[in-house]
Amino acid sequence: MTATAAQVTRARRKARAAEVWRVYRGDTGGVVGLVLLVAIALLALLAPVLTDSSGLDVTRATGQPLQPPSSEHWLGTDESGRSVLLLTWWGARVSLLVGLAAAVLSVFIGTLVGVAAAHFGGWTSRLLLRFTDFFLVLPALVLAIALSTVLERGLATIVLAIGVTSWPSTARLVRAQTLTVEARPFIERARALGAGHLHIITKHVLPSVLPLVFANTTLSVASAIISESTLSFLGLGDPSRVSWGAMLKSAMDTGAVTGGAWWYLLPPGLGIVLVVLSFTLCGRALEAVFNPRLRGQR
Repeated sequence: MTATAAQVTRARRKARAAEVWRVYRGDTGGVVGLVLLVAIALLALLAPVLTDSSGLDVTRATGQPLQPPSSEHWLGTDESGRSVLLLTWWGARVSLLVGLAAAVLSVFIGTLVGVAAAHFGGWTSRLLLRFTDFFLVLPALVLAIALSTVLERGLATIVLAIGVTSWPSTARLVRAQTLTVEARPFIERARALGAGHLHIITKHVLPSVLPLVFANTTLSVASAIISESTLSFLGLGDPSRVSWGAMLKSAMDTGAVTGGAWWYLLPPGLGIVLVVLSFTLCGRALEAVFNPRLRGQR
């Protein structure tokens, strides 16, 4: 029986996915990063199920202020008597949410600008490139701080501040890849057959560019999490949410750092390091998957 076009397409996609996983699992760092990331994400998602959020309320704290780790509070308590373990656990939810949302926004803007600049060329390309250069020369963190100061404080503001200031590098990367794709013969054939801009971009350019964009997104998440922690540490985060950056700020403001309360400082700091390391390892492994020239260099 002759296979249909849909069946052939599915078989090719399945074979491609199997090949991607085979190459990915050959990268030890990528596998370690993926395991860590899955474990942290599951813990963050299950926090409302496995813990009681009422422990985050300072009015319902039962422990002594800045109590060292004990059998009752495994990671000690904060300045209000709340469990540091509980704060760190729930803080992972905010850090992951803001990091993912800001990275998706940043990559979306960068991909849109990069594809448009490469595909249309002419004055459109010059205008978009000058716009990109303007954001490249501006300190991203300073601009994010300015936006967070002007706008109403909240998670949406942090996502917007990080997303609209960190897209230029993605735009440059996508533009270079799009120019490479559009120089291939099948693009010329599509134009000769009367294909329009939308058809070329959606059917030919994006499928070739998206793997690189996906790998870049994992690296962007790591940068976004660091930016969110920095903004929260500076007091520009959402005051109604617990985050790792906010915990570090509280540890500094209450004298926990100088007072030797290491249990208040270490858990959120290690959480940031582990999540950023996990995303970085996954991103580097994906780069090797989609760029065969990098496989022998890792």
